[in-house]
Amino acid sequence: MPTERKVQAVQDMTDWLDGSTIVISTSYTGLPVTEMTALRSALRDKDVRYKVVKNTLAYIAAENTGRPELKEIIQGPSAIAFGYGEPTDPAKALSDFIRTTRSPLEIRGAVLDGRVLDAAQVEQLASLPGKDELVSQLLSRMQSPISGLVNVLNGPIAGLARVLQGHIDSMQEQPAESN
Repeated sequence: MPTERKVQAVQDMTDWLDGSTIVISTSYTGLPVTEMTALRSALRDKDVRYKVVKNTLAYIAAENTGRPELKEIIQGPSAIAFGYGEPTDPAKALSDFIRTTRSPLEIRGAVLDGRVLDAAQVEQLASLPGKDELVSQLLSRMQSPISGLVNVLNGPIAGLARVLQGHIDSMQEQPAESN
């Protein structure tokens, strides 16, 4: 018979999974409490919830949400990062934390849009630029040909304007002829 505490833990995990855009599984073995606290703080700034989970309860929550692929990335002592915004943010935050603190934290894998990603793919995801940066790159590339077209179309008109202005200037410089 499940205890009320376990039922609540499964319900909480189900709610976290329902709203998440990406779920990243990590092995926290060997991570000191101070580093765990620093990691949670860094992830919280990125709108990421990081929880140590019991595997059997996580499996039940995965079944409840229709995300059985989550079972593939949870083995052994696990902590899960639930990302709610941009999918690259949790991956970047975890990767940056591991790199800067030389932490023993290990990324096992992730589930993104129903696809299971291995640790190497999560690292690749972390190296991608964010959505805002990609949009700005796209807009600049779209703007470049338009600017070129405007310059090409503006060339003959600008040339005609310079010729006409030169003609006006030359007419004004000539002294008025007397009759």
